Amino acid sequence: MLRVIAFLAVAAAAEHVREFAVRENARAGTLVGHLGDELPDAAPPYTIVPVPGSAVNDDLKIDPHTGEIRTRLPLDRESRDHYALVAIPASGDNVRVVVRVLDENDNAPTFPTPVMNVEFSENTPRDVKRKLNPARDQDLGAFNTQRYNIVSGNTENAYRLSSHRELDGVLYLDLQINGFLDRETTDHYELVIEALDGGTPPLRGTMTVNITILDVNDNPPVFAESAYSATIPENATIGTTVLRVSATDSDAGENGVIEYSINRRQSDKENMFKIDPGTGEVTVNKALDFETKELHELVVVARDKGAQPLETTAFVSIRVTDVNDNQPTIDVIFLSDDATPKISESAQLDEFVARISVHDPDSKTEYANVNVTLSGGDGHFDLRTHDNIIYLVVVALPLDRESRSTYTLNVVATDKGSPPLHASRIISLRVTDVNDNPPVFLEDVYRASVPEAAAPGTPVLQLSAADADEGENSEVRYTLAPTPQSDWFSIDERSGLVTTRARVDCETNPMPRLTVVATDRGAPPLSSTATLLVTVLDVNDNEPIFDQSFYNVTVPESEAVGSCILKVSHFRSKFKCSLIPPNRAIAPKGRYCELNK
Repeated sequence: MLRVIAFLAVAAAAEHVREFAVRENARAGTLVGHLGDELPDAAPPYTIVPVPGSAVNDDLKIDPHTGEIRTRLPLDRESRDHYALVAIPASGDNVRVVVRVLDENDNAPTFPTPVMNVEFSENTPRDVKRKLNPARDQDLGAFNTQRYNIVSGNTENAYRLSSHRELDGVLYLDLQINGFLDRETTDHYELVIEALDGGTPPLRGTMTVNITILDVNDNPPVFAESAYSATIPENATIGTTVLRVSATDSDAGENGVIEYSINRRQSDKENMFKIDPGTGEVTVNKALDFETKELHELVVVARDKGAQPLETTAFVSIRVTDVNDNQPTIDVIFLSDDATPKISESAQLDEFVARISVHDPDSKTEYANVNVTLSGGDGHFDLRTHDNIIYLVVVALPLDRESRSTYTLNVVATDKGSPPLHASRIISLRVTDVNDNPPVFLEDVYRASVPEAAAPGTPVLQLSAADADEGENSEVRYTLAPTPQSDWFSIDERSGLVTTRARVDCETNPMPRLTVVATDRGAPPLSSTATLLVTVLDVNDNEPIFDQSFYNVTVPESEAVGSCILKVSHFRSKFKCSLIPPNRAIAPKGRYCELNK
């Protein structure tokens, strides 16, 4: 019975993702899975939306009422390896579905041609290889081509096979000489080679290899040395000669003419060097870099020009020597709470600002041969180290953000090469604020006037205090300290605007004295005060009052006409208004009020 594997993942953006897997060639009607399993918030029925081009409707059968997925027909992974759709439930999150088709061993390895022709010289050395066309298998993994065998035609075991798998997944095939060839004994071989995959039982494909033995050029080139070595400085210019390899061939004519090359498949894929085909002179082809690669190993090929060329290889080791061509690198780690370049103005002397490490790529020992200096900051910062490995930027003088809020420091690292190279790093260091400045009023005493008939909410005066700090430390809030008649007024805590809260009364207090408090929002907060003198301007708001409410008079009947029988008096208030004398507060119509003594 086929196994069906299901995986569940929940997407972050209001969408579920479900993956199902079913093996190819499973019979029609095989159950793949259910959409709603383990998804209580995405229950059926569903609206099925196939991804365009995914052939969901052709190959799969999905019941929208149950969420059941089955195959309509046997699937073929080599034709289509997955299906994609979106299931939209009646309620809940959408379900994005991927059905993956698992591989079965249903394809045999296949050679590109049924017959291949190969030629060997009769005296081809043992182990010489010839590349054969590899077999390819559309199946994956263990079901792909796994090995090759010679089935027939290998007279006296003259050949053997070798194979290697490369990044493209193909098992490449080489035919190797396993013994000694003699054209006069056998001038033709017909090998039947089979390729087998890893199935149980394995599937196989065959190819016939016709081998012709040539009776020419039976001596390969021979290098004077099997291994060559040389050294060259990394600043060698392109075209500089590194060394010369030499090979000889005892054959005559074209069979003895040698051509040199570098095996790019096995070595020097970057084309750092080139070789003269005729002389064997190896020269620099690209700029070298000791720090990138110190040792280059080349496989040099010497091939004759026979009709069936023979070749041999030699190894060339080229060691690149160092020159001082790399400036040091500087790494800075800031020791603030958020690792940004900043320091509090309250920082103590010798407090750490940053950690600096340096590295010279030209040196094999980290931190070696580098001198580090610090400049800028007007002496407020210093560089400390105990081992010339780790350097620390520390506070050397007290800081005051209100005097200077930023410093530009320059770190310079100089190596000890000849000539020396150096690197620099500019640090823009920000001094952060602490609440060390209280708000300051522009004046100690403010004066204002308001008519006593003013309605509540009438503006009196707007005060302002400035704070040299920044951020919340400089945000000022205003209040009125409790004083006599301070409840007549109110102040906007943000703007500092003083307004009347209730009606003011000149007769009660002609000049209320207010204390305005400005407080910042630092922690702890700082504050200062200013005095506001408000002159209340009098208006005619009191009716006359008799000195007593009832008078009783006795008049004789003989009193003459015009005689005074009673004198009454009245007063308006205990204040009176007069013309404005010097240095008095202005009142309506040029009058002021003072106590009637």
